[in-house]
Amino acid sequence: MTESNALDPEDLKIVTLARSIRARNGVPEGAAVRDETGRTYVAGSVHLASLRLSALRTAVAMAVASGATSLEAAAVVSEAEGIAPEDRAAVRDLGGAGTPVLLAGPDGAVRLTLPAGSDE
Repeated sequence: MTESNALDPEDLKIVTLARSIRARNGVPEGAAVRDETGRTYVAGSVHLASLRLSALRTAVAMAVASGATSLEAAAVVSEAEGIAPEDRAAVRDLGGAGTPVLLAGPDGAVRLTLPAGSDE
């Protein structure tokens, strides 16, 4: 577990943004990513009859669609115990294997930080 007050202010910002979209939209997950220029992209999970995307994959897609060429960090707010391999793969595809992915609970407390290339 990572103390929220020990986080870099920019990482705390993406956790806060992910938490906010989750609450505002009433979705199971919220996510935010920060690109190489410091811009952030925020998304909630998508659940349609014909399309299901996690919040993190949606945020990565938004970054790519907006012209981002790399990611510095990603955050997910969820009740899940871990970060799905396909979510880490999306972050790795854009940011590289070392890009940190933070998992926080609904209260905003970061429970886990993994590099996108982790096998966990």
